[in-house]
Amino acid sequence: MKHAQHWTIIIALILSAVTAITLKTLSGNLEPDSSGLTFIYGVIDIARFVGELFIRALKMIIVPLIVTSVVAGISTLRGVDGFARLGMKTVGFYILSTTLAILLGLSLVNLIAPGLENGQPSELIKEAFTSEAATTGDKFSEKIALAEANSNRSGADLIKNLFRQMFPPNIVEAAANNGQMLGLIVFSVLLALAITKLPDNKGSHISDTFTALNDAVIIITQWIMKTAPLCVYALILPVVYESGGELFLKLGKYFFTVLAALAIHLFIILPALLYFMAGINPLKHFRAMRTTLLTAFSTASSSATLPLTMRSIQENAGVSKKVSSFTVPLGATVNMDGTALYECIAVMFVAQVMGVELSMAAQLGVVVAALLTSVGVAGIPSASLVAIMLILKSSNIPGAETAFVALLAVDRPLDMSRTAVNVFGDSCAAVVVAKSEGESLYPSKSYS
Repeated sequence: MKHAQHWTIIIALILSAVTAITLKTLSGNLEPDSSGLTFIYGVIDIARFVGELFIRALKMIIVPLIVTSVVAGISTLRGVDGFARLGMKTVGFYILSTTLAILLGLSLVNLIAPGLENGQPSELIKEAFTSEAATTGDKFSEKIALAEANSNRSGADLIKNLFRQMFPPNIVEAAANNGQMLGLIVFSVLLALAITKLPDNKGSHISDTFTALNDAVIIITQWIMKTAPLCVYALILPVVYESGGELFLKLGKYFFTVLAALAIHLFIILPALLYFMAGINPLKHFRAMRTTLLTAFSTASSSATLPLTMRSIQENAGVSKKVSSFTVPLGATVNMDGTALYECIAVMFVAQVMGVELSMAAQLGVVVAALLTSVGVAGIPSASLVAIMLILKSSNIPGAETAFVALLAVDRPLDMSRTAVNVFGDSCAAVVVAKSEGESLYPSKSYS
């Protein structure tokens, strides 16, 4: 009996976690120089390599997917007016959903107060910050250096950098860098709009060519996704094996706060926007996106998940290429609901632990900074972590460096969770905009 792919991925996730826990338990009872421990390390290295190949394969088709889908989709619009209408709706939804996510994070972190014990700053967590900084600083040295290099930038600098990314001096160089997708999107949009200005006999031929190329790229995506269960197993195995259990226990309340906020946004706020803004049954949309959400969780990368997001939106949700080719790539670049929510909670958590009381005005500043940085640093690796360091420094919260390292050490599971929220937010924008354009969604079919 053939199982739907989302079930095989769920089974892979469970088996991977069980395998990792078993290997971790066995390694604790082995001598450092034993052959058994060498074998376990070899298994982890192979798993890490297979997972890396999967993400590289997905990233390999991002550029051809963006160019072909954007050009093929937007070239069917009726000139600049149709594109402007589509753009206003898309950006409007992104601003609304991200703002709601940040306000939710701010409300929950103030209500639960994960950095406090009996109303006072938690000395246990503060000690964990210091000890973790001493033991894991070298492990995350590249990310720490990246954050330090960007921590003195202001909100205005981030906005300027955003516009610079929109107009890269070399489009080939931008295409070669997955972190500069925004420039590639802008160029593709301009190319598509230019095609609409050509005579029909020329414009239609070019548009048909890009449509055929896009169909071919989707087929490559399907080939890659056939390996998803095995590759998801390989991706999760090292993550569970290497996670630091003791620090997770100390930061349990913080974890609960972040995960609760992400869950509320994923299962309540975004579905409510779907229902009230477009009359869409959220359960139907979850069903259409389930394989994509599991892949986003496993890879912890909105960009790497982009090919599958496009496929699910078009094939399962029934959104046209015209809408999906613009909303989804743009969302993967600038729409970061889960990231913005996480930034807000992380900064407020550190402030609570360090005994810094932020006024309502200061908290509003954190909200605005989270909104700006979730977009402004989207092209930088580990963008949310860089943004956290930036906001910590701009808020004059002491101990930013040690707290930052501790958050790095436990970031991976939270990164996986917020990526799933980011991707689901992109998909919600696509279907809401498509519905407003009068499209018929969710064809009668079984989703894979």
